[in-house]
Amino acid sequence: MAAYTQLFDTLGLRAWCDAGSTGGPMTMAQLMAKAKAQSGGAEEVAFWSRPFPSLDVLNESCNAIWRTRDLTAAVESLFMSMKDGLKLVLDPLTQPLSWALTGTLKGFAFLPWWLTMLLILLVVQRVTRSRGLTAFVGAAMLVLALINHFDAAIQTFAIILVCTVISVLLGLPIGILMSKNDRAQKVVLPVLDLLQTLPSFVYLIPLIFLFSVTEPKLYGIAIILYAIVPIIRLTDLGIRLVDPDVTEAADAFGMTRWQKLVKVELPLAMPNIMAGLNQTIMMSLAMVVIASLVSAPGLGVLVLRGINNLELGVGLVAGLGIVLLAIILDRVTKTALSRMNAGDQQ
Repeated sequence: MAAYTQLFDTLGLRAWCDAGSTGGPMTMAQLMAKAKAQSGGAEEVAFWSRPFPSLDVLNESCNAIWRTRDLTAAVESLFMSMKDGLKLVLDPLTQPLSWALTGTLKGFAFLPWWLTMLLILLVVQRVTRSRGLTAFVGAAMLVLALINHFDAAIQTFAIILVCTVISVLLGLPIGILMSKNDRAQKVVLPVLDLLQTLPSFVYLIPLIFLFSVTEPKLYGIAIILYAIVPIIRLTDLGIRLVDPDVTEAADAFGMTRWQKLVKVELPLAMPNIMAGLNQTIMMSLAMVVIASLVSAPGLGVLVLRGINNLELGVGLVAGLGIVLLAIILDRVTKTALSRMNAGDQQ
């Protein structure tokens, strides 16, 4: 006798249970239990030894209750029924992302290595005004070039650049809206919590069914969804932390809401926004490695090759290249933030 058969009999639900059937083949445990019952060897299960009444356990006593695999099959069927409609809407909206990723990757590939290095060093020096950090970035790029990982590192950098820019363009307005509207904040926060706690591999599952693996927007969307959360949260936090006396003074000077936002609130919230930008870059870098599973180029491909082919050296060296790239991006953004904070204090 199954663990909860007597319970359904006592409640008078036996007819309903026997009328319902989940269909599909029975598990080995169900076949053995059925054979034991038919041979007269079924015994009542003691109350204290009964398993937790999960769907599979209850299904053994009542066929009308879905098994776990029936539930997952229903979720899959629901998604597949919506797939064509979602694809019809999302394809034109996300196509610019594919163009941006493809164009940026081709643009960096077109430039000679020395010009790419020079441009990166000029940007680093302009942003940080630190000769030491610029020298470190130059040395790091030379190391990546010496081990033949420079091209892969630039591909990873190009993907991070595009996804970070789009994350900022989307995240800043959402963060500003949340800071100005408590109702919008209550609606958006659960979505951000979901995006922040969802395992990174799970982002890829629905996207694989919606887009071709060869389309850059597949991994671009996954990276943006994973990395956009910090810039939204810290933009909202930064604006909310602006001193109310300052905003009252802006109101007293007759500033409009737009003028107050652009000239007062955003500049004062900029340190928090820059901290969010730093975290967005780091999360983009973390996700771009996982995105190599769906054809994202760069250093992640070498890591994946090391895992698939059990090539320890290839995986470790590529991993060290990713660490080096992460240090470069982290140091540059934090130095730029420190410089911005020092400028605000002067």
